[in-house]
Amino acid sequence: MIPLSVLDLSLITEGGTAADALHRSADLARHAEALGFRRYWLAEHHAMPGIASAATAVVIGHVAGATKTIRVGAGGIMLPNHAPLAVAEAFGTLESLYPGRIDLGLGRAPGSDQATMRALRRDPASADRFPQDVAELLHYFDAAVPGQGVVAVPGAGLDIPVWLLGSSLFSAHLAAIMGLPFAFASHFAPDLMEDALALYRQRFEPSDRLSAPYAMVGVNAIIGDTEAEAQHAATSLQQYFVALRRGRPMAFPAPRTVSWGPPEQGLIDHTLRYTFVGTAERVTDRIASFIERHRPDELMVGAPVFDHQARRATLSGIARHLVGNQQA
Repeated sequence: MIPLSVLDLSLITEGGTAADALHRSADLARHAEALGFRRYWLAEHHAMPGIASAATAVVIGHVAGATKTIRVGAGGIMLPNHAPLAVAEAFGTLESLYPGRIDLGLGRAPGSDQATMRALRRDPASADRFPQDVAELLHYFDAAVPGQGVVAVPGAGLDIPVWLLGSSLFSAHLAAIMGLPFAFASHFAPDLMEDALALYRQRFEPSDRLSAPYAMVGVNAIIGDTEAEAQHAATSLQQYFVALRRGRPMAFPAPRTVSWGPPEQGLIDHTLRYTFVGTAERVTDRIASFIERHRPDELMVGAPVFDHQARRATLSGIARHLVGNQQA
């Protein structure tokens, strides 16, 4: 079985607070570590009432400090929102505090709307500079040389894995020509996954960082004791996703039955088609089939469940059947 990892948006649930979400993230990371998952990644989103991980590097430090061995990282940092030097210093600091455990995934999406982009003082053209910004950031992690004008301290000379993230062919091609590992966001943007993986593998050029292509893809899993229980729990993600697509982001809602019209149901069925819902046996069978068909090198699993204990149980069910952890 390939390595399995966890994606956490540090969900602020309906009626809860960001503090609650951050404490749950630390608890879920400890649980994932005990179950044998390889990585625990958090994502940068801004001005979202349902996501507490906007200050992603800070949350990574919180989670890394609450765990001992699991790799903790960003899935990802939206690089156009930041100066590459500042990112190098932040992740150099994390790597200095938690050596050998920090990952840096980079995306070029804003992680926000246009008004929030302006509030972040983001240049609208900054996404066009993404390849140059990635190259600059990688340079800051190289060992400093005499006379170098700008040095990332901490950062220079540290071995921090850098991934490119994407939901299109652009980042797949860039990761290939730069010789970097690649992660595709198939858990919410499945359409180009197969094309992106094929392009990445075909165009990959070995680098000092990576000798052969290494691709990770994402899925969601929602597990219940019964099929009906799992389907009911999945209504939280459906509500959240439809509200987001309507431009009305919300706290992650409690599960409730909703009668969707054809447009909304079509959106859910199409865009969330790699969200696997059901009993542990059914979900893990579908994940195993997904892995067999698409052959990723690693799978990242999100567990977007309202109830925290049910979220823990989802990871336990996956570990029991796919990681081989009999204690799950």
